[in-house]
Amino acid sequence: MFNSVYAGRRVLVTGHTGFKGSWLVYWLQKLGAEVCGVALPMPEAHNHFALLDMKIRSERCDIRDSAGLRRIFDDFQPEIVFHLAAQPLVRLSYREPVETFDCNVMGTVRVLDACRSTPSVRAIVAISSDKCYENREWVWGYRESEPMGGYDPYSASKGCTELVISSYRRSFFNNADYGVRHHTLLASGRAGNVIGGGDWATDRLVPDIMKAAAAGKEVEIRSPEATRPWQHVLEPLSGYLALGGKLWEGDTRFAEGWNFGPADDGVITVKDAAAALSREWGAIQISLKPPKDAPHEATLLRLDCTKARSELFWHGTWSPAETFAHTAGWYRDFYRAGKINTEQDLNDYINSAEKENLEWTK
Repeated sequence: MFNSVYAGRRVLVTGHTGFKGSWLVYWLQKLGAEVCGVALPMPEAHNHFALLDMKIRSERCDIRDSAGLRRIFDDFQPEIVFHLAAQPLVRLSYREPVETFDCNVMGTVRVLDACRSTPSVRAIVAISSDKCYENREWVWGYRESEPMGGYDPYSASKGCTELVISSYRRSFFNNADYGVRHHTLLASGRAGNVIGGGDWATDRLVPDIMKAAAAGKEVEIRSPEATRPWQHVLEPLSGYLALGGKLWEGDTRFAEGWNFGPADDGVITVKDAAAALSREWGAIQISLKPPKDAPHEATLLRLDCTKARSELFWHGTWSPAETFAHTAGWYRDFYRAGKINTEQDLNDYINSAEKENLEWTK
């Protein structure tokens, strides 16, 4: 799998205790990697990383702490770096704009600079967001060549993050100088709305729905007509891992920005996504009453993933029905019986990808 790139490799993941990060380090461990995670303390009552009880090196460090990062990098000497740490919430960015820009932009600067100062680093995949694009509310998907932008502080911070990544790539990890002046390749990954078990963040659709269902309460859905590209968390992670593998192998063609999103049938409204979840778990009760004072959020957003499909030979594996079923089933089984379906979901996903003969499964 992934051409056995990760077996025995030292892989550092920032934000490893977060939703996507916890799934990523779980998968990396299964691939035989030696993993070091860097993150802030875990704030949620439930935390997916803690529930998995993985025996990996786990460092508590703010990515804005340059000295702390350097100590970890110097000691661990990572070969591959996945940068996921961020302030990930749109609504929180309205309340804490300075914190959002500081974490997402300057945090990325410090992580990339730690990579630049660590000779062992050969591949860097920095994770951004589909919200990095200047949103024109187009009906077609945004391509990797579209301009960066952002209305709200979170989206703007992700646009800025992409500019930082581009600057570091051109200034310090220039593809034309690879193998001569440096030996590190840098790419960025931009994913759509990622869902799946183990997310308990505040002010996000799936966690809000699942926490309310577990408590026997109704949940109000904001922006029910907003359209989003929904995908299970394992979908973009397979893309990030495939991308990291290409960078490790020294293929400069892949040291660019990449979109990882669902097919067109995965681009549906918030209202329809909530209804799909409720069909999988009867305890979910939904009220479509968007608050009048809600801050601005994008109404229509989708990604064009033609580049990933044609050059990386990556595409989504699970249908929307499978995505919502695995997501709702994870929470249903956890709240009803304390069962954690992470390993089963990963195995099911890999089996589905193998049936489609996707390149990364080899």
